[in-house]
Amino acid sequence: MTAISAVHATLPQHRYPQAQLTELFTRLCLPESASHAVVDRFHTSARVATRHLALPIEEYAGLDGFTAANNAFLTVGVDLGCEAVLGALSDAGLRPADVDVVMSTTVTGVAVPSLDARIAARIGMRPDVKRIPMMGLGCLAGAAGVARLHDFLLGAPTAVAVLVSVELCSLTVQRQDPSAANMIASGLFGDGAAAVVAVGADHPLGSVGPRVVDTASHLYPDTERAMGWDVGSTGLKIVLGAEVPDLVRTYLAEDVKTLLSPHGLVVDDISRWICHPGGPKVIETIQSVLGLDHDDLAMTWNSLNRIGNLSSASVLHVFADTLAERPSAPGDWGVLMAMGPGFCAELVLLRW
Repeated sequence: MTAISAVHATLPQHRYPQAQLTELFTRLCLPESASHAVVDRFHTSARVATRHLALPIEEYAGLDGFTAANNAFLTVGVDLGCEAVLGALSDAGLRPADVDVVMSTTVTGVAVPSLDARIAARIGMRPDVKRIPMMGLGCLAGAAGVARLHDFLLGAPTAVAVLVSVELCSLTVQRQDPSAANMIASGLFGDGAAAVVAVGADHPLGSVGPRVVDTASHLYPDTERAMGWDVGSTGLKIVLGAEVPDLVRTYLAEDVKTLLSPHGLVVDDISRWICHPGGPKVIETIQSVLGLDHDDLAMTWNSLNRIGNLSSASVLHVFADTLAERPSAPGDWGVLMAMGPGFCAELVLLRW
């Protein structure tokens, strides 16, 4: 089985309370005559206390288009990605030259060469490192990336694989867009990065850390407009459908059963739930359909409150928090899961 050797999460240094971010949004995105009451309600209901931004807050007014925002994404994103990868490798006791494959994921900027190439060159990975850039999975990609590392390592059991997620959601906020989707997104999403180091079963570190036992994917029918981007001249405009909690309610319990039942497991056998903080309604629906309580998803609720939803990096931040704050005993079971554009669910069964 694939072993998770380290999960390292990092954040930009610029941290602000929700009220200050709400004021920034209303100034940049609403007409002067518009009421602020709706924005205040959306941002309060997100249950986010503070978030981190890629840039100092005073610089956002000067981002005059998609080119400027994407240039900022490249500068800050590569820095944060390098920090996350180097931190994860150090935590695992490995070096950049030990890495055989590096996978990158982002949905908040465009980079060609991709982030993995820029990070690999800067930190000194080998010239023969294999690269797998992923774009478009959004919030799903933290869990999907871990699953795809596992797929690779099944065929390369002595190898070291790295996943790096970089999401700078603040750089995608659309100016002069008073839509409900933009209001919700601007109160929910934050900026951050994370990296995972995984090794194959025959690697010397293969017996250290939680192991990936199984994975499951489910692409839901007729859900393309549930979540995603409309890409236009002003950049990346959020698509955020009201049906997302209903999709969780309809499908997730059966998805979890599909993952667990081949191993003779049920929900009550899982001691660690590592769930993406998609927003209060989504988290509450997960609790309801799986019969979980607030403590089961405490790491997810705490992450949402402290840093917001970081798209693909969020579930990896929750994973890092879980490893640090909720030690597991040998034999404990865990589920890592996220949902995102497609609309899709990705689940990973873990055992310590």
